[in-house]
Amino acid sequence: MKTSRRLPGLAALTWAGVAGLLATMTPAAAWDRGNVDTFAVLPADAPKIEGLTVGDDGNVYVSTFDPAGTSPGTTSQLFVFNGNNGHLIRRVNIQGSSKATLGLAFHPSTHKLLVIDFGAAKVLDVDPNTGNSSVFMTVPTPPAATGLNALTFDGSGNVYVSDSFQGIIWRTPPGGGLATQWKTADPLLQTTGVPPFGANGLGFNKARNRLFVANTGNDTLVQIAVTNSSGNLVAGAATVLTNSINGADGIVLDQDDNIWVVANQADEIVVVDPTGKAIAKLGDFDGLTKDGVTRGLLFPASLAFSKDGKSLFVSNLELDLRSIGGPQTVDSQWAAQVKQHSIARLKARIPNVKD
Repeated sequence: MKTSRRLPGLAALTWAGVAGLLATMTPAAAWDRGNVDTFAVLPADAPKIEGLTVGDDGNVYVSTFDPAGTSPGTTSQLFVFNGNNGHLIRRVNIQGSSKATLGLAFHPSTHKLLVIDFGAAKVLDVDPNTGNSSVFMTVPTPPAATGLNALTFDGSGNVYVSDSFQGIIWRTPPGGGLATQWKTADPLLQTTGVPPFGANGLGFNKARNRLFVANTGNDTLVQIAVTNSSGNLVAGAATVLTNSINGADGIVLDQDDNIWVVANQADEIVVVDPTGKAIAKLGDFDGLTKDGVTRGLLFPASLAFSKDGKSLFVSNLELDLRSIGGPQTVDSQWAAQVKQHSIARLKARIPNVKD
C-alpha cells in the first residue's frame, strides 16, 4: 500500500531544519547576479552617456546622448577613462556632431574611432585626443527617417550599422562612404513598442554565419542567416532567436558565442547561449546614492569586455523617456532623480546554474 508523506509543521522544526527542508524543495542559487561596482562617475555637468567601447589601450571610451539639447554646448562629447581605476583621462567635444551620439567602436583594421551621430544620421571618424572629426559614413535616406544606433565589423573590415527606425542594417567598405542596405527593411527589425527603437546592438558569431541583432521595443534577439559568397557576406532570412529580454539594447558575444544582452527596462544583463536559452542574469538596480549616483544598473545601454576579458563595462543611460516625449516606464522617476551619470563594472563571468 502506498503511503503519503506529510511535511512537518514549521513550528516543529528548528531554523536549521527549515533551511534543510527548503534546500530539498527549491533550486539553489539559480541566478547569481554578482556585485556591480561604480567604475566611473562623470562630471556633474556632463550629459547622459550611451555608447561605450574599450580601446586597444584598455581605456574606456563613452559618448554623450542629449537628444533634447538641454546640456551646454552645441556638440556631443567624448570621455576617456583609465580602464584600471576609472580616472578621467580626457574630455573633448566631438567637432561637427549633433548633441546625440550613440554607438562607437574602434575599427579593427584602421584603428579609427567611429562614432554614430544619431542626430545627424551619419557616422563620424573621430580623433579621440582632440575631438576633431570627419564624416565616415552617410545614408541615402533623410535624417528624420533614420535611426543609426550601433555598429560592428566583419573579418574584412566592412562596417555594419543598425537603423532602429527603418529596420535596416547598413554596410560600408572599410574606408566608409555612402552606405548600402545589407539587410533591407524587415518587420523583425522594426517596432511599435517601448522604448521606440527597433534594430539596436548587433554582432556576428565566430563563424560569421549569423548576425545577432537586438530589437529593443520588441524585447527580442533576432538572428540573420549569413552566407559567404567569395568573401562577401550576404544577408539571408531573419528569425527571432529568443523573446522576453525587456528592452534588449547593446550586445556583445564572448568566445563561446554566448550573447550578452543589455536589458535596459529590467536593469540587468541577460546572457543567452547560441540556442537562445538564458544561462545568466547579472546585475540589478539598487537605488541612488545621496549624491544622486546610480547604484548598480539604471537603464543600461551599451557594454564591452575589458581588454583582459575579466570585467564587463556598462554605460548607465539613465534615460527618463518622458524627457524626449515618450511614456513613463518603471525607471522614469528614478532616472529623473539622477544628478551625475555613471559607468558600471561587474565580473565577466557566467555563474553555474545548480540543480
